[in-house]
Amino acid sequence: MGKAGSDTLLARNYELACERFAALGVDVEAALRRLARVPLSLHCWQGDDIAGFEADATGLTGGIMATGNYPGRARTPEELRADLEMVWRLLPGRHRLALHALYAETEGKRVDRDALEPRHFQGWVDWAKRHEIGLDFNGSFFSHPKSADGFTLSHPDDGIRRFWIAHGIASRKIGAFLGRELGSPCVCNLWIPDGFKDTPVDRRAHRGRLRESLDEIFAAEMSRTHLLDAVEPKLFGLGSESCVIGSHEFYLAYAVAKRILLTLDTGHYHPTEVVSDKISAVLAFLDEILLHVSRGVRWDSDHVVTLNEELVALAQEIARGGDEARIHVGLDYFDASINRVAAWVIGARAMLKALLIAFLEPTEELRALEEKGDYTGRLAMLEDLKGLPYGAVWDHYCVASGTLPSMDWLDEVRCYEKKVLSKRR
Repeated sequence: MGKAGSDTLLARNYELACERFAALGVDVEAALRRLARVPLSLHCWQGDDIAGFEADATGLTGGIMATGNYPGRARTPEELRADLEMVWRLLPGRHRLALHALYAETEGKRVDRDALEPRHFQGWVDWAKRHEIGLDFNGSFFSHPKSADGFTLSHPDDGIRRFWIAHGIASRKIGAFLGRELGSPCVCNLWIPDGFKDTPVDRRAHRGRLRESLDEIFAAEMSRTHLLDAVEPKLFGLGSESCVIGSHEFYLAYAVAKRILLTLDTGHYHPTEVVSDKISAVLAFLDEILLHVSRGVRWDSDHVVTLNEELVALAQEIARGGDEARIHVGLDYFDASINRVAAWVIGARAMLKALLIAFLEPTEELRALEEKGDYTGRLAMLEDLKGLPYGAVWDHYCVASGTLPSMDWLDEVRCYEKKVLSKRR
């Protein structure tokens, strides 16, 4: 089928899909406008296996592991930004980028993390301005000699602890700079790897030190117009299987007490827990949250996000509460076993498709069934909705946004791999 025939088929499929959704009382165009207003915060570390650009970079530590050695890893800021530009072209909508502190540009000079300044991220700001995107930020409390024993902000050694406190303060200043320069609040996330491989005796002392460290980091008030602080809990990690100091309960209490954001990472909980169930509980007490979307397979393995049941459930929780402005959606995975650009695109498209499915739901009709106790009707309708023609609406959205529908985008990635990625050694 030629391009004209393909375009005609896409248009006809979309027309039929609109009729099907209209029969349920769903305005497809309104759903697409709603979707276009949701920016994803893409994670820069998918492009280089979390290596960063530090002059004296060490191997990954802190329970982090990137597996695979697929050719084409970005080695410089320029290469990473070029890869990201390819990703932007293959995504409908306008999105953000999340940086880690170890992606500072220091012109080859050694600048330790406690001494990082906004000027070390000016290159990222200039690039973001050209592309009219916002930037988010993460302190990097791992893969460093001073985190080698698995502790940072809760460390019993005052000198090591003070180093990481200084890094946390520097990260907030950088985040505020990014938000101010780009005219969009920067979500500055704090995650630390602190924990015990085996059963500890004194959890309280470590958590007491962590609280004191956090109090110092967050002591300076900064405008929420520029900076949104977030803290990220975890159930366990490699090397912290028995106890994580910054647990869910710890950070939930801290976020509520300090009125800052809680980060919910979909890979950071027990396999029988689902983050979709936690969203409404947390939003009952907090104004905003950060959502890190990953895919854990048996553990926090950070697989590429796919369009599975829990991803749709996450999107439904966002849509049903009308909480798009309160939930900052970011991606957080790293797969070095496949084409890294494709991994970015696959995960981002999956999240956007999940949101589209959620925005096309006849929520009020479902809510009415639930309120009158008709759980039979609710279940029947939820099952019937799974067969609706979401794909036709997605293809239309991609084309209308100036990007490629269906699998067409993969040809672009393979061409980019042949011309660019394959030449990196």
